[in-house]
Amino acid sequence: MSSTSYPQHLQDWRGRFIANLAAALARRDDVTLALWAPPGDLPACVADAATPADALWLARLSAQGGMAHLLRTRRALAAGSILSLLTRLGRAYRRQRADVVHVNWLQNALPLWGTRTPALITVLGTDFALLRLPGMKALLRSVLRQRRAILAPNAAWMQPALEQAFGDVAEIRPIAFGVDQPWFDVVRPAPADNTRHWLAITRLTKNKIGDLFGWGEGLFGQQRQLHLFGPMQEQVDLPPWVQYHGPTHPAELLQTWFPQACGLITLSRHDEGRPQVMLEAMAAGLPVLASDLPAHRDMVQHRQTGWLAATRDELSQGLAWMEDPAQNQQTGQAARRWIKDSIGSWDDCAGRYAAAYQNLLEPKA
Repeated sequence: MSSTSYPQHLQDWRGRFIANLAAALARRDDVTLALWAPPGDLPACVADAATPADALWLARLSAQGGMAHLLRTRRALAAGSILSLLTRLGRAYRRQRADVVHVNWLQNALPLWGTRTPALITVLGTDFALLRLPGMKALLRSVLRQRRAILAPNAAWMQPALEQAFGDVAEIRPIAFGVDQPWFDVVRPAPADNTRHWLAITRLTKNKIGDLFGWGEGLFGQQRQLHLFGPMQEQVDLPPWVQYHGPTHPAELLQTWFPQACGLITLSRHDEGRPQVMLEAMAAGLPVLASDLPAHRDMVQHRQTGWLAATRDELSQGLAWMEDPAQNQQTGQAARRWIKDSIGSWDDCAGRYAAAYQNLLEPKA
């Protein structure tokens, strides 16, 4: 498995879903996993596929904010980093014996060119920005033609576009990520006072913030508070009514914030796939108020498991609707049931991937 993101420790927010997936795959007795990723605490039975030099380089890349951040903010530096990534990852694919390669992010599939190892390639929402680059689809098609491949978007809304671009050279099979059990175990007691705490958990970029600050002006204050969590990855001016807490981690959200929050809010305009924080909030019984994007419509059923807003008035209506105590509990429980029934745990996710690995190894009919 290859990834350019991985948490360095338990309080690190970066690549948390990769660590969860690797741990779930390692618990299976039919998968032996080697991981090429930035250095961090690897789950038991997962081998480290990165050389010491690769690990040092990946650690520097991670400290710089990752490849996507470099492309947004330091394009001159990003060009050299992309070349180094492709070179190092190409060597890793050839050095590590594997029945199947599991690639996270489409860019990490390019160094497979010239090999024939079957590949499962996880596709995330940010990959669609890559596909808009001139010639990128043609390059990826040349890589896919050389092997049996499954493109696995983590949400079904991405399937039609991938079918159109790659359906003749690869199988397109949506595979949802999972959610850890502690999120399902969150208990949300009745509020102790009349203060409503809303959470926004996101990397701070203009597209990830979206309309939150513009629409939120006048809607948030002392009685209805907006608590913002996440790393500052672009220079974003914070309004005085926003309570900014910096980056967070799962333990802080589980123990402190999710139990007391009224809901999670995201008005992102980013290329979202299926945001993991939304899955975890819904599993915790926390209603979600989200911008009306394809990725959010794929997760949130309006007025059933959350609220979708396309205007400031709709945001205002959604806040009032979800702050009714009975409605809040009902919506949160409906969201939790949907996650249990439709998404499941990380072990369920690992089972879906293991079945796909096996399919790649079966003789062609």
